Amino acid sequence: MSEERPAESVNGPVPEGATAPLSRLTADDLHLFNEGTHYRLYEKLGAHPAVHDSVAGTYFAVWAPNAKRVSVMGAFSGWRPDAHPLSLRGESGVWEGFVPGIEPGALYKLWIESRAHKGFSVDKADPFAFRAQLPPDTASEVADLRHQWADSAWMAERGARLALSAPISIYEVHLGSWRRVLEEDNRSLTYRELGPLLADYCDELGFTHVELLPVMEHPFYGSWGYQTTGYFAPTRRYGTPEELMWMIDHLHQRGLGVLLDWVPSHFPSDEHGLAYFDGTHLFEHEDPRLGFHPEWNSFIFNYGRHEVKSFLVSSAAFWLERYHADGLRVDAVASMLHRNYARKDGEWLPNAHGGRENLEAVALLQALNRELYGRFPDVQTFAEESTSWPGVSRPLYVGGLGFGYKWDMGWMHDTLQYLALDPIHRRFHHEKLTFRRMYAYSENFCLPLSHDEVVHRKGSLLAKMAGDEWQRFANLRLLHAWQHAQPGKKLLFMGGEFGQRREWNHDGSLDWHLLESPAHRGVQRLVADLNRLYRAEPALHELDCDPKGFEWIDANDNEQSVVSLLRWGKPSGPTGQREVVMAILNFTPVVRRNYRLGAPRGGFWREALNTDAKDYGGSGQGNLGGVEAAPIPLHGRSHSLTLTLPPLGAVFLKAEPS
Repeated sequence: MSEERPAESVNGPVPEGATAPLSRLTADDLHLFNEGTHYRLYEKLGAHPAVHDSVAGTYFAVWAPNAKRVSVMGAFSGWRPDAHPLSLRGESGVWEGFVPGIEPGALYKLWIESRAHKGFSVDKADPFAFRAQLPPDTASEVADLRHQWADSAWMAERGARLALSAPISIYEVHLGSWRRVLEEDNRSLTYRELGPLLADYCDELGFTHVELLPVMEHPFYGSWGYQTTGYFAPTRRYGTPEELMWMIDHLHQRGLGVLLDWVPSHFPSDEHGLAYFDGTHLFEHEDPRLGFHPEWNSFIFNYGRHEVKSFLVSSAAFWLERYHADGLRVDAVASMLHRNYARKDGEWLPNAHGGRENLEAVALLQALNRELYGRFPDVQTFAEESTSWPGVSRPLYVGGLGFGYKWDMGWMHDTLQYLALDPIHRRFHHEKLTFRRMYAYSENFCLPLSHDEVVHRKGSLLAKMAGDEWQRFANLRLLHAWQHAQPGKKLLFMGGEFGQRREWNHDGSLDWHLLESPAHRGVQRLVADLNRLYRAEPALHELDCDPKGFEWIDANDNEQSVVSLLRWGKPSGPTGQREVVMAILNFTPVVRRNYRLGAPRGGFWREALNTDAKDYGGSGQGNLGGVEAAPIPLHGRSHSLTLTLPPLGAVFLKAEPS
């Protein structure tokens, strides 16, 4: 409930006989906000349509503690900066007021005159606006978010679909460049157009979730959303907030989860945004050694300021509550944790103990995960953390950061470097395949082949592969198989699933015409079959985050550049038998016949998938549907198999029930 306050404290003096509008902010709200523990600020600050004394209008509230004057301006006032002044609420730093006649759809800005910087005034977008004007325009829009959700069936079961034991295969998408309408001036698709198309495509290819590059409003399209200004407003480039809700609702109804990329690590210096908000460094540190990011030319949040903490955690919770997002991928966590990130000696300040760790950022991330998992226990958070910071995906009670999953950047770099080598040299770099086993269960990992690997002149995944045309496609198929054979959840950026040839270009569509080629179509078919195999076989996903789910058969055949492994499921059935899948990968273009491997049990081992199948563009070398295990011990096991290993190929074998 909101409290009633003296008439003069909201909008200044009120005519005799009139009553002041009720504030949305209680004393408790202000206390929690200033304390850094108010995580529903989107219900209190910003612009909220209201009715007072039977008059429709909008209640505005903004945090600007160093302002001398704050007012709301828009077309409704001829954009005069002094037409609708707000009033300061005690010592809270919050300015608020009710403006009659302003209804949803009205464009507005906040005019702020600073008392800390004499003569400084600025027009700002509302940090808590639910809608933003279409860039390059920068006004905010009064909105009353409404959507009749129809995804109750999905919401009831989504927790099981994101569990550590679940098959999670994520399709990472940049909405503006996934598909475009060339006949209409190369325009991007809208949220409503994207929903059915994405659902059909992901269903066809077997993905379980989509992850959207930041949909939060951003002034520069070329930042892909990572230079965020609208922490509560989706970009208008593809439609309205309600249309984004519709798209997520549609994907849920089609059985697909939706993860959102979220950026608390930095924000742009655009004048209408958060930077130098009230004539002071309010959201960012004043000292550039703490508050300015040299690599991205952007500002760093002051994680130690209580109100900033409330702002950021509220933003994260907002997308989960109002947009039914199933989780957040938190961008650039490493840059938050390390004060010296991308800085030379002398360009950063140590913490209170003399170290490089950003203790305030640690506290923020822990508070973030405590709040999100407390309110939404069926979601997951994913950390893009590129260093060896301990306990990123470990519980708070053991000192961890509390994330559900961490991206395994080491696996990605090692694998891509290895596959870029001429196969003749791979035997000298075998550790790039096997080193991951040293740390594979130190975190709950997601294996990413993300957008970051196909930009900035890095080339596409296909272009990174060694060899001639046939070998590059075979290596790409091998890459996808290696990702699915490894323990950990999967993520693939759009285009990688069919072998996009050129580097990703955010100004154009993916090259869908490539699917006219059998080689590209074969890669796409393989990815679909790998996803289905991963989902269908409990041994390939149940123990993704448990060391009991993985064993090497032979990790040491570097001379032939072959690795072989077992993936185990949980005990099941009356006998407690565990399902098991064997994966053998040959990283040379040589067919290896009569290749013998140890097997943990006898019987028939069915060839469940072979990346060299002709349907995928391969040469058709294989094992004629499967192999019978012989009672010949090898590799410390009771039985063994004699196999044909295809060139630059992977074979998955499933032990049939005995």
